[in-house]
Amino acid sequence: METILSLYEEPYDETRPVICFDESSKALRKHVRDPLPASPGAVARTDHHYERNGKRMLHLATEPLTGWCRFHVTERRRTCEWIDCMQAIADDYPDADCIRVVLDNLSTHNPAAFYRFFPPEKARKYLDRFEFYYTPTHGSWLNMAELVWSTLQTQCLNRRIPDAATLRSEVAAWEAERNKLDVTVNWQFTNEDARTKLHRLYPTIEETKN
Repeated sequence: METILSLYEEPYDETRPVICFDESSKALRKHVRDPLPASPGAVARTDHHYERNGKRMLHLATEPLTGWCRFHVTERRRTCEWIDCMQAIADDYPDADCIRVVLDNLSTHNPAAFYRFFPPEKARKYLDRFEFYYTPTHGSWLNMAELVWSTLQTQCLNRRIPDAATLRSEVAAWEAERNKLDVTVNWQFTNEDARTKLHRLYPTIEETKN
């Protein structure tokens, strides 16, 4: 935890960007009947019945100190999709000496997997450009990407989306608008806060002596 919090306290360095990466899913649901729009004296109405149309995975990479974000919509969430996202991040930062990625401990987030998808020389070149920082168990809230997810859910995904094409279009439009606004994250929780508010998670001196 403290390693990630220390990372967040560092000043912006374009040669060593900090990228927060996270994944989620969106269920696709079609209307059985067309919704009725709002009219004078009547609110908008939507039939509670719907048709399931599968789901899609959304992969988010965001740079909290600049506001940049990028989404990838895929059919599944496997190691190969994660590798594709990491490759895209590396391509987005061609001049960075080191790309520091904050992510959770999913089994698909395995740096050794680069060797499964690239020749050894190319895999090593990618890994030499990355540093991975994993959130602790039950500590996914430390990933600032979750703040972007919350905003996306409220502004874009809080309604029925019928198919993958519509999902891609809507998310791409939201991403483009957010990137234009340069919405940065002002992270306030520090190591000092953690040692005070989460002191129960720290071992005591007496415990370490036993």
